[in-house]
Amino acid sequence: MQITTASEIQMDYMKLLVEQLKNQNPLEPLDSNDMASQLTQFSQLQQLEEANTSLGALNSSFERILAATNRSYANSLIGKIVTFFADGEQTGQLTKLKGVVESAFNDPDTGETLLGVKVGEGDEVEDYTLSLGAVVLVEN
Repeated sequence: MQITTASEIQMDYMKLLVEQLKNQNPLEPLDSNDMASQLTQFSQLQQLEEANTSLGALNSSFERILAATNRSYANSLIGKIVTFFADGEQTGQLTKLKGVVESAFNDPDTGETLLGVKVGEGDEVEDYTLSLGAVVLVEN
């Protein structure tokens, strides 16, 4: 499928308009108000396309900045104690847990920044993988 831009549509319209003007009936000329209105609409469409392109580029920049900020924040949590909620194995209800952040990494499928957290001591150690949004408290 070929995508046509507002500029291409406007150029096609101008070619068609020129042909119509060349071949119009002198007793029934084209309405200049209609032509002006259509040209204005094409101009507005072109401006909207340009704004959309600019916003897309700006959005991409923000996404890159946010990803870098998340990675930096996640790295700063290594060695800290975090509190989060997880489903309890026996009860199925949310349980408040505390653990030490051991690693920070990106999920290769989603690009999301994740934390590797160890909860418990001795033989009772469990590993959890959390998103940054799951952390509700950070302690030294």
